[in-house]
Amino acid sequence: MKVGLVDVDGHNFPNLVLMKLSAWHKRQGDSVHLLRPDDVLLGGDLFGGYDKLYAACVFSESREIARRLIAIGAEVGGTGSGESRVLPPEVENIRPDYSLYGIRNVAYGFLTRGCPRACPFCIVADKEGRTSRKVADLSSFWDGERHIKLLDPNLLAASEHMELLGQLAESGAWVDFTQGLDARLLTEENIAAINEIKVKMIHFAWDNPRDESIPRQLQFFAERTSIWDYRQRRVYLLTNYWSTHAEDVRRVYWLRENDYDPYVMVYDKPNAPRETRRLQRWANNKIIFRSCERFEDYRG
Repeated sequence: MKVGLVDVDGHNFPNLVLMKLSAWHKRQGDSVHLLRPDDVLLGGDLFGGYDKLYAACVFSESREIARRLIAIGAEVGGTGSGESRVLPPEVENIRPDYSLYGIRNVAYGFLTRGCPRACPFCIVADKEGRTSRKVADLSSFWDGERHIKLLDPNLLAASEHMELLGQLAESGAWVDFTQGLDARLLTEENIAAINEIKVKMIHFAWDNPRDESIPRQLQFFAERTSIWDYRQRRVYLLTNYWSTHAEDVRRVYWLRENDYDPYVMVYDKPNAPRETRRLQRWANNKIIFRSCERFEDYRG
């Protein structure tokens, strides 16, 4: 068969589901092609000669494109599509085809799924369950690559997290904890385990400015970690949800003063206040952030 895989979002981050579908179809002897939405939505021959067409949509902003693909018969899934689809086990458990995106020496995957927090702005608990649990060993998606991008929503909440941190350390690969470790679950033991890992980037999240446990735990981590470069210690800051603008600015200042790198996330960005969007531009553009110390002096 000739199989088309449409990355609906196109946000410069490879889609794990599409890479797994590619691996499975290539194993069946099929030819696989990565496509953009316009490749199949424009022109007279919508399918372009493909026997099978899949599309993955992560972000809700792309939902209209997803609906148009459904209308022409594509199998569409992903959080942003509004469609509830689950990969069959033989596809879910296959090693991703990184060549689909031309990726070399980087592995992407999940060791755990689920999260007990059930934050109202997050879909993970509804989609994956309120229990964080081991779903794979590292070897299921890593085969000696130099870098690992871990996508787990709450690794430290899984009862097996010490075992999994050990697998990451034994790999000798550079690890990016892309989705954030739960700072509230940091202990002497798991910080020591993290110190055994070659960490390229570690992320935490500080969503609620009134949660006093977060800065306390971040200080606890800073006193024990072997990650000294603040640029490798990033904290996601949710704004336009639970916080005032003044609270947002204070969190940014606190993180910088305590050797963390803030990264501002804006909830419902199209409708967010102008000052919140300006704060994001200032804090997330690191050249500006490091040259202009105070938001009050930023003119962007």
